[in-house]
Formats: sequence, structure tokens, C-alpha cells
Amino acid sequence: MRIRVFRVPSPEAARHLARLADRSRVLFDGEAAAVAARALAEIRRGGDRALSRWRKKQDGAAGRLRGSAGRPRVSAEFRGAFEHSVSRLTAFHSLQRNDGARLRIAGSLIEERVLPLDSVGVYIPGGEAPYVSTALMTILPAQIAGVPRIAAATPPSAWDGSPELRWAVRRLGVTEVYRMGGAHAIAALAVGTQSVAPVAKIVGPGNRFVTAAKRLVSGIVGIDGLAGPTEVAILADDSADPERVAADLLAQAEHDVSAAAMLVTTSAGLADRVQRALAGRLADLPARGRAAKSLERYGAIAVAASVAEAAAYLEEFAPEHLGIQTRRSLEHAALFRRAGAVFAGEASAEVFGDYVAGTNHVLPTNATGRFASALSVRDFVRRMPVVSLSRRDGQALSRSAQVWARVEGLPAHGEAARLRAAGVSR
Repeated sequence: MRIRVFRVPSPEAARHLARLADRSRVLFDGEAAAVAARALAEIRRGGDRALSRWRKKQDGAAGRLRGSAGRPRVSAEFRGAFEHSVSRLTAFHSLQRNDGARLRIAGSLIEERVLPLDSVGVYIPGGEAPYVSTALMTILPAQIAGVPRIAAATPPSAWDGSPELRWAVRRLGVTEVYRMGGAHAIAALAVGTQSVAPVAKIVGPGNRFVTAAKRLVSGIVGIDGLAGPTEVAILADDSADPERVAADLLAQAEHDVSAAAMLVTTSAGLADRVQRALAGRLADLPARGRAAKSLERYGAIAVAASVAEAAAYLEEFAPEHLGIQTRRSLEHAALFRRAGAVFAGEASAEVFGDYVAGTNHVLPTNATGRFASALSVRDFVRRMPVVSLSRRDGQALSRSAQVWARVEGLPAHGEAARLRAAGVSR
């Protein structure tokens, strides 16, 4: 199998970026939007009865809504890997905590208080497989932030079929679990039913129906973002190992037929070697059908004349994951501002970021790295300003405030300020 190869910059390179943009538009297709709107309307109106109908139809699940973890048995090997990930994620995410800001000026106190959200819904996808790592990546930062109520939703097949998922959620201390997946799960968490109390924010990736529902309820609740198909791009020079590059590309291609995997290199020789390595590795991959279709539809190898040209092209792409395998990888990482996460150096496989490096794997896709960031502790708090002015400071600020009020044509504003200047009401 060979994937498309082109030079950067070129018309074909531009067309490939357009193809990737078109791939992401399925997130907002009419079918998904209509399903999400119907689920929200029916669950808002009918509560548990409507949710039960949706669960039977979409999840194939009757019976209990709440999931019980019980005492699942998992291997010692998995427990060890999980605890390793917990320790790394805790160490890194704990650094993201912020105690706010305090300013004392003219006898006044101005501060910003950082407050944990009172409730969060975490969506754990379970289409192709139960994503146990997503449970960890969404629950742990919320706990570090101090969120007192965390509700998890995941498809019944994922919850019932994965002892690792049940063990992980139990280990993290989350007891509010709902066996529901898809648009109706997002709707129930957003507006609530008799059995599901609404939450303040919903986080976690999902399929196009989940994404359409998150888009619809944004504003009713907070959301972390709108997740699209996964993406990886690798910047490499002739020092890169073609087998490692091919392995990293396939690690994303095996996720989904809509996944995008791209190599941009300054070495035509490496481009050829990676092509051969991909073909060899694909033949032995259990998910080769899915990965091959992904590479055929959205894979690419681009050859650039310089690292600067390669970086400019990749900045347009703004990939979810960016691997840099060059002689000066950390130096070249400074060329990028839009990637969801950067993995610099040949030892820094993107898969470590998925599980155990310490950073979060819930990342911006669809070029939303232009304005969005990785999920973090900051996503589970809100900031509230508190102003406590001294009488002297209130008097000093009054004149400027009255000027502003006149300019904006708001006389009641001006009067409220004037009364502070006088110090008494008259």
C-alpha cells in the first residue's frame, strides 16, 4: 500500500489540508444534529421515561441506569500501569492549580477567587473499545481541582464488558456512573431527569452524535470542546528512524477510518523508507483494515525543502498531536504555537501522551488548537472577582467613573458613582 506523496508548498499540499478540513465537517452533519436535538427535546420534556426509550433504542440496554463497579478482578500488570499513570498525571496536573490573585491598593482589596465547579459530567467513549485511559484523563484533573461531584457516563457495552474500566472508576472513587452513551447521555447530563441530576459542565470526547449534542447544550452547561477524529503529524529529518515514524503514524491510523496521519520531512529518502515501513507494519496489524482505509483517505507524506517550510505547513494543519523527530527536536518545537500537544525527540512517542507521560490526552482537534488547549485542572474551576474598596478609594475612583458614565450615556451609573464621592447619600 502507498499513500499520497507531495511537496510542500504545492497545490496538492493545499488540497490535502482542505481534505482534512472536509473530514471534520461530518461532526456537524444534519443527521447527528437532528438526533441530538430530538434527544434533548424529548429528555427535557419526558425525563426518565424518554431517557429509557433512548437507551433501549440506541444503547440496546434495558434495566438499570446506574452502573455498579462491584469488585472487578484485573491483572496486577494493569494495576501497576494504572498507578504509574496516576502518579505521573497527578504530579503534572497538580502544578496547574492556581490560588487566584490578590491586590491591595489604596486601602482596598481586589481579588480573584478560584472556585471548583460544583459538578462535572465526564463522558467515557466506548465505541470501538472502552477507553479506560479517558476515564483517568477526565476524572483525575477534576478531582485535583476539587470538584465535589463527578458523574460518569459510558455506553453499557463498555461498562459491562470492561472490568478494567469498572476497576479504574472504582479506584478513582467515582460512584455516580450512568450506563448510557451517545447524544441522549449528553442531554440527560445537561438538563437532568428524575434519576440524573444535571451537571455544570460536560467533558470528554465521543462520536459525532456526542459531539453534536455537546455543541447543542453548550450554554446550558459548559463543555470542554468539540472533539473530532484523531490526528497526528510528524516532522522529521534524515536522522529519524523510519520504523519508529511508521509505528507512530499507525498508532493513530488504527483508531478510526477518519483518523489523519501525516509525515512532513526534509528528506526524500526518509519518505521512501517510511512508505516501505508502513507497508510492512500494516501487514501485521490486527486493525489493518481500519488503518489502511484511514491512510488511504487521509494519510500523506510531504517533502519540504527546509524545516521552516515544513513548520509553516504544519502550523496551517494545527494537528492534535505533533511529533518532532529531528536532530534539534526541542529547538524545532519552539517553531509551533498551534499543535494540541508536541512530542519532541525520538523517545517521545505520542502513545506515551495517551497513557502515562503525565500530560492530558484530551486535546483540541480540527485546527482548534488556534484557540483551544489540552484538558487541564483549569477546565474544572471558575474564577470570581471580588472587590472590596475602602471609602477613600471609592471617592478617588468616582470622578473617572462619572466621566465614563457620561460618555456611554448611562446617568444612573454616574449617580451611583457620585454618591460614593460624597461619602453619604443625599
